[in-house]
Amino acid sequence: MGRTRVAISLSLPPEMAKEYERLTRETKKSKSELFREMFRVYRDYLEEREYESLLRYGERKAEQKRISEEDIEHLVHEARSA
Repeated sequence: MGRTRVAISLSLPPEMAKEYERLTRETKKSKSELFREMFRVYRDYLEEREYESLLRYGERKAEQKRISEEDIEHLVHEARSA
């Protein structure tokens, strides 16, 4: 059976390393647990930024084509009914 974890190493500036150690103590999490949580939060943050960017793009395109939110809801309803 394959490994369920892969060890990685990383380097941090001394002050950041101290802060990381402090966070592990305060949260009562291992370094690995804290890193995994931080990674998930950052990944979610990036996904949210991408979603917001796409939303703004859609809003600009709808405005350029003079399509209202009501028009969009109607089009979505039609497409789902088909």
